[in-house]
Amino acid sequence: MGNTPNIRFKGFTDDWEQRKLGDNIIEYTEKTTINNQYPVLTSSRKGIFFQTEYYDGNQVASADNTGYNIVPYGYFTYRHMSDDEIFHFNINDIAENGIVSTLYPVFTTDENLDSRYLQYQLNYGREFAKYAILQKQGGSRTYMYLNKLKNLYLIVPKSVNEQKRISGYFMQLDNLITLHQRKCDETKKLKKFMLQKMFPKKDEKKPEIRFADFTDDWEQRKFGDVLVSLQNNTLSRADLSNESGVAKNVHYGDVLIKFGEVLDVGKEQLPMITDERVLSKYKASFLQNGDVIVADTAEDSTVGKCSEIVGLNGDIVLSGLHTIPYRPVEKFATGYLGYYLNSGAYHNQLIPLMQGIKVTSVSKSAMQDTDIVYPKSVKEQAMIGNCFQSLDHLITLHRRAYYNEKGELTNVHNDN
Repeated sequence: MGNTPNIRFKGFTDDWEQRKLGDNIIEYTEKTTINNQYPVLTSSRKGIFFQTEYYDGNQVASADNTGYNIVPYGYFTYRHMSDDEIFHFNINDIAENGIVSTLYPVFTTDENLDSRYLQYQLNYGREFAKYAILQKQGGSRTYMYLNKLKNLYLIVPKSVNEQKRISGYFMQLDNLITLHQRKCDETKKLKKFMLQKMFPKKDEKKPEIRFADFTDDWEQRKFGDVLVSLQNNTLSRADLSNESGVAKNVHYGDVLIKFGEVLDVGKEQLPMITDERVLSKYKASFLQNGDVIVADTAEDSTVGKCSEIVGLNGDIVLSGLHTIPYRPVEKFATGYLGYYLNSGAYHNQLIPLMQGIKVTSVSKSAMQDTDIVYPKSVKEQAMIGNCFQSLDHLITLHRRAYYNEKGELTNVHNDN
């Protein structure tokens, strides 16, 4: 392999060169002489922040931060120890001067090495990742003191202009990643808000936010009068196949972690049941569109999380270990039950019914006596379900774009 990257900007043809990092970085050792001389910074894997903002108004640094390292604007800092061989290098771009603990070295680059280019090399490149692994010498922690960092060899463009072109491209990708992450977070917040407002609170018959032209009180009935339970199987992960089988299986762990309020069994990858004898035993409990699968066991208060089945078109699907499958006795619009039963308006009823210490569970009999509320109009139910499915679609799009850009950032850097 030569010293020319696979992907390159036009106008640059010279081979890249190997450099010892210590030849291009300059340690900065100035320390504070008084307490709170400059704002305390937190250098994390998410970036660099004012510590009071990072910890919601609290400052976790020592009461007396005299003797802390000063980080001028544009200078690097990083935590010199890691529990997983991963280090993250940040550049102070938020304060004229900030301060960090002495556990965080501070340095800058000379005129022959673009600082942003180096930051991307260190945070995403293969060379530093391999070098960091080699520094572990027993124990659970890896140490990357600045004198060790200086011994790292990197392949870099000779031209600082090429370095700047590369770092500028990565900064554009970073901005896109940040934008998609922000939009994803904002949409999640909106969904959480709407889940609180679009279903009536306890002892109320109308929600705070409602679609126009609907004014009737909502129906309130007991869970056991609206949904009847089916039979679940008790097959463990070891009894299932990820490749082929005679039926699909919904496992409680997937309901808790992987699946959302609505589970499209035609699109999601489900583990398969391979034993044909299971089919005859559970034939009366083959799932249908509109059925709801409740995870009855969890290690926290997420017990009771559920997924409504949609997209079933000829496949045989069964409800698996630690789940309770339910079927509504009357017609509900697609998505309504999935979102309502996961909302605080319903789920808060389950919290006092949960049993267990390390592992929490809720019983079928306990759920029977909880209350369910819903609009009498199936059209209103459908509009509520469509609203939340649209929000979920937006979240998925932003998340997909985020990971696509994140992957491109890593792949392009490692190609260079």
